[in-house]
Amino acid sequence: MGLLGFIYFAFIVVVVIQFIFYVFVFGKFAFFKPQKAVSKNIAVSVIICAKNEAENLRRFLPSIIEQDYLNFEVVLINDSSKDNTLEVMQDFAKAHSNIKVVDVKSIEAFWGNKKYALTLGIKAAKNDYLLFTDADCKPVSKYWIKEMCAHFDSEKSVVLGYGAYAKIKKSLLNKLVRFETLITAGNYFSFALAGTPYMGVGRNLAYSKSEFFKANGFINHIKVRSGDDDLFVNQVANNKNTAICIPNGSFTISTPKVTFKEWFKQKRRHVSTAKHYKLEHKVLLAILYSSTLLFWLFTLILFVTLYKWPIVLGLFLARLTIQYIILGSLSRKLNESDLLLLLPFLEIFLIMAQLTIFINNLISKPNHWK
Repeated sequence: MGLLGFIYFAFIVVVVIQFIFYVFVFGKFAFFKPQKAVSKNIAVSVIICAKNEAENLRRFLPSIIEQDYLNFEVVLINDSSKDNTLEVMQDFAKAHSNIKVVDVKSIEAFWGNKKYALTLGIKAAKNDYLLFTDADCKPVSKYWIKEMCAHFDSEKSVVLGYGAYAKIKKSLLNKLVRFETLITAGNYFSFALAGTPYMGVGRNLAYSKSEFFKANGFINHIKVRSGDDDLFVNQVANNKNTAICIPNGSFTISTPKVTFKEWFKQKRRHVSTAKHYKLEHKVLLAILYSSTLLFWLFTLILFVTLYKWPIVLGLFLARLTIQYIILGSLSRKLNESDLLLLLPFLEIFLIMAQLTIFINNLISKPNHWK
């Protein structure tokens, strides 16, 4: 067997792997029909950790305060901000009795560590059920708390939500940012439904305080600056205690990065935590990414050389078709259907960006929470 013959055989294997992921993993979420969760009106603490976020708090905190929910408090954590974040928090607390401010001062052992600040905020929360978001996030509806916390019950102590990014017209970067967010959410929702939850995003995540303390908080990865959301979920989530929440009213929406440099730095921080996932998750994600990368690489080589091109073309179109079907259904669930028009281009661009980020992280450590 020559080199092209080997690549052709490997291409077939890669296509089969891709089919398995799309049909048996992503298909679970794409065609998932959730049952309407019944609101339980449990007492909830909404937790927001902010560092130099005065303007975002002024802009987005009212949408939290105005939630249509009977029993909730808002715990605002000032993580050693250098602007007037603390003053803004205190002003809101004076006007609203259900707001609690936790002012965290940096100490040498935990300098710049968001997990330390979050731990103090969680300890200060009076309720067992905790709902997390960021200072630059806004719930898309006044029923955000109700939708997310309806999924808590005697078994479910972790609830994964969707944190979208705002759409910016005529911006290729914005489409790439939202496509990466869509794919990431599709992954963690699908894996959760397949019985192996591996991450969530702090922009929209809920879990119980008892689950937090049962795991000794962030102690297992306290030295990893990032990962207060995905590493914690990776540690505690399982097929029995984890639920997903996908009604549109449960989404949050965040301000996206507007330059490639800013987005690149953000993704470097996010990607740096993946090496600390459980082995089974690292293996599955590595197979998924590698098979996607090799699919496009082998496709290019085989098309250029015209090696067995009718079969290669057939397999290429078959994979593309199943991808459009699955991602089409998935994107409709998450209100991102406009991304389908640029699907192949966005996927290739994202693969190359992720490869570049991975190489950069090997060379130097990314900056973290500042």
